[in-house]
Amino acid sequence: MQIFKFGGASVKDAAGVKNVAEVLKLTGTDQKLLVVSAMGKTTNALEQIVKLYFEKDQNLNKAITDLKLYHHEILKDLFETSAHPAYTKVNYFFDELRIFLDRNKSPNYDFVYDQVVSFGELISTSIVSQFLNSLNIANTWHDCRNLIDTTSVYRDAGVNWERTQEKINAHVDTSELNITQGFIGSDQHNFTTTLGREGSDYTAAIFAYCLNAESVTIWKDVPGVLNGDPNVFKNTQLLHQISYEEAIELAFYGASVIHPKTLQPLQKKEIPLLVKSFFNPTDKGTCVQKGEQIQPLIPCYIVKPNLVLLSLSSLDFSFFVEENISEIFALFHRYQIKVDLIQNSAISFSVCVDNKFNNVDKLIEELKAKFKVTYNKGVSLFTIRHFNDAAIQRIEKDKSVLLKQVTRETVQLVVN
Repeated sequence: MQIFKFGGASVKDAAGVKNVAEVLKLTGTDQKLLVVSAMGKTTNALEQIVKLYFEKDQNLNKAITDLKLYHHEILKDLFETSAHPAYTKVNYFFDELRIFLDRNKSPNYDFVYDQVVSFGELISTSIVSQFLNSLNIANTWHDCRNLIDTTSVYRDAGVNWERTQEKINAHVDTSELNITQGFIGSDQHNFTTTLGREGSDYTAAIFAYCLNAESVTIWKDVPGVLNGDPNVFKNTQLLHQISYEEAIELAFYGASVIHPKTLQPLQKKEIPLLVKSFFNPTDKGTCVQKGEQIQPLIPCYIVKPNLVLLSLSSLDFSFFVEENISEIFALFHRYQIKVDLIQNSAISFSVCVDNKFNNVDKLIEELKAKFKVTYNKGVSLFTIRHFNDAAIQRIEKDKSVLLKQVTRETVQLVVN
């Protein structure tokens, strides 16, 4: 059994959907499970719909209609007639979206977010499944919400592994071609949950673990794992092989090619992860597996933008001790603040944090009751793994460095 994951860029238009079929023709269609993301920037569009919904904006209806038209344009290029069942399926999901928004009574943003954004994956997978059927490539479409059992932490749900294993083994026939969604699951109340933004890679790993898959392949618009995001850094190079440990380090620091949670279930069963280009499916790409740390051994660059740098100091110049730090981290947990970098001295404590849940302003107000607080919003955190002097100079050039931290293998710089 092989697990293939196709991201939004790989199915952003009809040509992309057709290319999925070509990849399957080259690699075989049996004993595979496809995990497919929402098409193109659909998740972004659905996030905007959630925003308009809570703001009671009159443009809400237009935003939904525009997204529906985007998918209908893809359908027109894939199917000869609008009477094709694919149209019925897509229209059904958009009707369901409108019904939910009309009937919803919950003021919980995260709950509404998960119910709404999940439609992107449901729609994309139904289109891919129907198109493959039209080519006589038989497949079984699964609603992933019936397979992945999660906690009720909306937008960042945890997996109930025992229940998920039972459901996947009961419903997935490993001898055939299966298609399901990335990113989504459901909780004990049968409400839709999501595994965190960009969580489709994690979904692929969950299925691989539960099905004892031979491998997981992530199909992307790059040749494999590069030593930096080519949209940010110039002259990037392909990494041919990475160990699980190194890949986890890169993912933890924010490398966007692999989701941070993806490697852990794969490592437990030593299932190789391949990252390959859907433009050139016969190229080797990058293999993440047990073995050599990284090949070739070169600096790897990662950047996380739009973070917040918080600097705290005691009001009476007393030392920062364990009691202070534990209290601060309890607040981070309460406000769902992810910490990306920590640095402390005798009387000060600095952290670079991700404001994913937009709670940092509330956090700052509470911290001000006990500490002197200064902060910088909109900062970027640059991380260099396996750095050298030239690599550091490359990042520091023409930038205002607010904080710098150096360890044996890693240097991190917070910059304006």
